[in-house]
Parts: sequence; C-alpha cells; structure tokens
Amino acid sequence: MEWAPAECTLPTEERPLRATEFDELFASALRGLQRVGPTHLRLRLKNGAQTEEATRDLVARETGCCSFFAFVLTPGDDGLILDIEVPAVHAKVLDGLTARAIEAAPQVAS
Repeated sequence: MEWAPAECTLPTEERPLRATEFDELFASALRGLQRVGPTHLRLRLKNGAQTEEATRDLVARETGCCSFFAFVLTPGDDGLILDIEVPAVHAKVLDGLTARAIEAAPQVAS
C-alpha cells in the first residue's frame, strides 16, 4: 500500500495483504464510485449479506490501523453505499484508494 500514510499502524508486512483485500472487494462488489469531494469518496457495492459482512469487517479493521478514516456503510434497495471520508491532510490517501478501486474494477470508471 504505497499510499498508506506514516500514521498507519498496520505492520508493513501486512499491508500488501490488506491492499489485496480491498482489491478483492472492489473486483467482486464495486458497482460505481463517485468522488463527492477531495476528502469524500462514495462507493456503490452490490447488495447481499456476504458483501455487507465482508465490507463491515474490512472497514472495521482498516479503522483500527488508520483511525483517520471515517467509513459509513448504508444498505439500500439499489445496493450498499460506502461513504469514506478523511481529513484534508489525508486526501492523497483517498486518491490512492480511488485509483486502486478503478484499477480493480475498471468498468466503474467508464
């Protein structure tokens, strides 16, 4: 996770595994994304209990090592909405996560 900030407490050797978890979530469940602002990313994920459980688990663990992230997962009729916000000082981290999502699920960028 080359975009991980110095404040991240996840051990360096575990960062590639966490990046892979995000990649897998994006590849399997990402249906759309919107950069609401420089510090706010909104992801639309496919509906389903398994996706919701996996997403809640992943964002809980990510918040544990990078507490500056604010994740809000909202179930809806059209899918799950995951809002991700960061302080302005960490906007580049959100840029990296956005790029990673587009790379893992290029269909959402078109």
